[in-house]
Formats: sequence, C-alpha cells, structure tokens
Amino acid sequence: MLTPSNTSIAVAGSGLADIAGLRQLALDLDLPFLGTVDPRHVRNFSMLLYGDEQGLCLQVTGKGAPGPVRAAFDTGKAGYRLEHGGGTGQLIARAVGLQKTRQPLRILDATAGLGQDAFVLAGLGCSVTLLERSPIVHALLADGLERASLNAAAAPVVERMELIREDSANWLEGSEPDVADVIYLDPMFPHRDKSALVKKEMRVFRDLVGDDDDAPALLRAALVRATYRVVVKRPRKAPPVTGIEPATRLEGKTSRYDIYPIKALPVR
Repeated sequence: MLTPSNTSIAVAGSGLADIAGLRQLALDLDLPFLGTVDPRHVRNFSMLLYGDEQGLCLQVTGKGAPGPVRAAFDTGKAGYRLEHGGGTGQLIARAVGLQKTRQPLRILDATAGLGQDAFVLAGLGCSVTLLERSPIVHALLADGLERASLNAAAAPVVERMELIREDSANWLEGSEPDVADVIYLDPMFPHRDKSALVKKEMRVFRDLVGDDDDAPALLRAALVRATYRVVVKRPRKAPPVTGIEPATRLEGKTSRYDIYPIKALPVR
C-alpha cells in the first residue's frame, strides 16, 4: 500500500500501456508515478491519468468508480458523427454561422475540453485552433488527436485541428485583432442544476478543473479579437455570461448557444 498523499491525481497504467511514456508524462506534469496498477485498488489518489491499450484516459479510483473518460474522435458520439455525417443544419454549425457563408471559417475554441465540438466544426471544413489551459486535459486531448490521426476517416478532420496548451485569456491578450473568424467558448460555470451533473465527463471534469470563474473576462477579450462573432455554449436554462447580453440565442433540448455578433459574415 502506498503512503497517503495530499495529491489527488497520479499517473499510472495497465500492463499493456507504454510505461516509459507514462513515466515521462508524469515527469512533465510533475505528478506522482505509480507504475502498473489496477485503479480499483488505489486508495490514496482520487483520480489517475491512466494509460492502457486504448490510450490515455482519466480514471476515478476505487471500487464501483465510473468508467474512463477519454478524448475520443473515432469512437463514441464523435465516431458516429464521423461515420454518418452531419451538415450545417446542426445547431452548433448554425451558431457559428456556417449556413450564412460559403467560406471555410477559422474557429478558435478557447475552452477546448475534450474537443468534441471542435471536431464537429473541423468535420464541417473549418480550421480550428483549440486552447486548453489544464495540463491534464491537454494531455488527454493530445493523445486523442494522435490516435485519431491514425484512423483513415478521422485523419483529414484532425489535420484541420491545432492544439495549444495555453490559458485562453493570456493567449488572447497577446494576440492580434481578427485572430479568428469566430471564437467559441464553452466554459464551466457554477450552477445547482443536478441534471447537469449526470454526465460522467461533467462530474469528473468538475472535480479536476473546477469552475471557469474568469469567463466574463474571457468573453470580453474574445469580443475584441474575433472578426465576425463570439459564440458561448450554455446549459439551456442557465443565465448568460455575466455582464454582456447576447444578441440572439439558439436553443436545443439540453444546451443553448448565445451569439454575440460583431459584423456580418461574408456571403461568398
């Protein structure tokens, strides 16, 4: 049994993982390295950045814990969309303005998370820059994109995605105006809606990264740097970002897109 630690996350892997690579990842992230372990038997860390035959994942420890969370682009919902397609009629596509222009858009996803929305937009022909400030989430994303690049169907989409490990507010502050046609934000907000905690990814991410308390400042910075519009994804019943009312909204069953136009998108 390992000595108890105040650190809540460590790096480990299964017997089928690249243990040398995981050891280096632990050094890079300055996290404890446990070697080859079974997550069900770990008691002194609440989460593991865990490698197995399917790549890197975030795994809650202990018996009865929910399954792993991965950045997956060729399986799950992303894989289904990749196989069956999805046009500009999708709510997110309408929100960023793909029905209004024939030009491929430059999208900045300033709160990348697991990259699912960025993958959808890249699949529709946009070039997408993903900013992620959490080093652990960045590691998950980098692993997912690398694995997807080996998939014949996903590889052309991944080529239109660039991942940067950076705090979005700092990155925007140091960038020039018109850094992207559209800046897309999906920040983690504090709320009491229990239904929003049902999803496994949401529960794990809240424990890992907390709330994005700087969202109002990030929105203000985005409005100065975007060329045509800023789009903010929110739970359907949640309030907008504090301080600035959106010009219009698009609502789905569970989520909503608040749209902050700057100027009209080019028709051609």
